[in-house]
Amino acid sequence: MINPSPIGIFDSGYGGLTVLKEIKKLLPHYDFLYFGDNARAPYGPRSFERVYEFTLQSVKWLLAQGCPLVILACNTASAKALRTIQQKYLPQFDNKKRVLGVIRPTTEIIGNYSNTKNIGILGTNGTVISKSYLIEIENFFPKINVSQHACPMWVPLVENNEGNSEGADYFIKKDINLLLKKSSQIDVVLLACTHYPLLLKEIKKYLPENIKIISQGPIVAKSLKSYLERHPEIEERCSKNGGLQFFTTDSTKDFDKHSKIFFGEKINSKHVDL
Repeated sequence: MINPSPIGIFDSGYGGLTVLKEIKKLLPHYDFLYFGDNARAPYGPRSFERVYEFTLQSVKWLLAQGCPLVILACNTASAKALRTIQQKYLPQFDNKKRVLGVIRPTTEIIGNYSNTKNIGILGTNGTVISKSYLIEIENFFPKINVSQHACPMWVPLVENNEGNSEGADYFIKKDINLLLKKSSQIDVVLLACTHYPLLLKEIKKYLPENIKIISQGPIVAKSLKSYLERHPEIEERCSKNGGLQFFTTDSTKDFDKHSKIFFGEKINSKHVDL
């Protein structure tokens, strides 16, 4: 007997809620369990070893809740931990369960948006240092030139609700200019952090109109839908009651307050100790 369970969505904090929002929009009948490791966020500046340790603990918790599929809706976790979890941990734990990330679905199609074969990546320090996007895009689009730039101030700007401030404008303009200096041919910019779509209005102020801005939420949602269609052995293990559950390793009061910015709806979370 199969006991269907929710799809797990993991992020180091709030940003993955922008991905969950798009997934829920496309797959409204499925159940989802969101887990934010807010007590140890942000992951961006942390070492590979620490990010792997924290991500694995969170994935173990989600799998223990019965989730047949876990999505790492966090670029840093996807860059620094996903492959090792897939190759070393899952085969030992349960080879019938799956853990997926946000980098692969994005890099599979990102080259299709560029006419000049020049793409810009804006991400956290951890994502940029990992070179995961450089490696993956090279696999799918070897003729594409990729320029990266880390934006360490963008996440705290979003989480402190300062996205519309003069300070935000200063850092957003500065970081975009630094990226564009790396290549005058960039015609696509990928927001490689789930927080960044919340700065979209400000980002558009400083990017030329001819440059396409790509957010990951819709891409990951479409990729998940396709994955479930292609893998009925996983799909049939996913429960479908349209339910949502939220968990955080930090204050539920703070999580619920901030999460409305990212998810657009009122949230009632529960606390978890890892």
